Amino acid sequence: MSYRITWIEAQHSFEAAADETVLDAARRAGVVLPSECEFGGCGTCRVKVQQGSVQYEALPPALSQEEASEGYALMCQARAVSDLVISTERTLAAPASARRRKATVVNTTPLSPEVTRLVLTFADDEPWIFRPGQYLNVLLGEAGPRSFSVASRAEATDEPARVELHIRQIDGGYFTQTRLSALRPGDMLDVEAPLGGFGYHEDDYRPVVMVATGTGIAPLRSMLAEMLASGDTPPIELYWGGRTHDTLYLHDELTQLAQQHEDFRYVPVLSRPDATWRGARGYVQDAVVAAHPDLSEHALYLCGSPVMIADASRAFVAHGASVRYLYVDSFTFQHSPPVEAAA
Repeated sequence: MSYRITWIEAQHSFEAAADETVLDAARRAGVVLPSECEFGGCGTCRVKVQQGSVQYEALPPALSQEEASEGYALMCQARAVSDLVISTERTLAAPASARRRKATVVNTTPLSPEVTRLVLTFADDEPWIFRPGQYLNVLLGEAGPRSFSVASRAEATDEPARVELHIRQIDGGYFTQTRLSALRPGDMLDVEAPLGGFGYHEDDYRPVVMVATGTGIAPLRSMLAEMLASGDTPPIELYWGGRTHDTLYLHDELTQLAQQHEDFRYVPVLSRPDATWRGARGYVQDAVVAAHPDLSEHALYLCGSPVMIADASRAFVAHGASVRYLYVDSFTFQHSPPVEAAA
């Protein structure tokens, strides 16, 4: 049995079999739906099901029960059980098509014991057009791609574009433990960019709460730079969670930014602080709901670990947040390169 899937914004229709995901069916038909992780962890392929029903083997981690009840679905995991009409109304259009490019290493510098700043420029010197919140893939041949959010601002200058990435060291990580430390200025990397549907939805024009853990701060930093420079944004609060003070590697920068902009508030949160810490303690999502018992008027941007994304989404919806204004960018990690099977 198969079902007809109609995508409103793209004015495309295609057939999906009952035993395949909607995303797989779209690809088979040559229809490009937004997607990234493909295991239900990031939320990029979230759509609103305007008509029809879907089912899952298990509810994906990036989809809350509240979102499912309101008709949202993740196409990489959802299987149609009827004809569907879907909408990608929350997905931002890409400002430029993704393509493969040669990137040159400018420098690498430590930001903390666990995080390295990698600065790249493009070897072809062509313009770098992206939307703050997007990411790029570093292509590693048989080891596969590694995805890193862009931490720098989208600036239009006559100088060669520089792309800043914040890369957390992962135990057993092929790129972070093997390749990154060996990179030197002038080395070349193959990249694919720009990618991703995460970014600021300016049409919402609601007070903004940003929530990050770890290097999830990178895309939010890029978005913040653009938003604050525009001079026409609603009040913004940024909650950044870490274990100890040295994990908040942009603490001084963000503190200074908050001092310079009266409509921007920065709240660092530590789950394992020492006795000298005078800021918020515990989990970052708990700090948000403590400050905002009612989140019904806010737009929320979450970026970090899948666990934080899932817990925060549930907590925020329970405190009035609308899933219509809840945007997520979930980070997952890749480890060793694939092992080729013996013949």
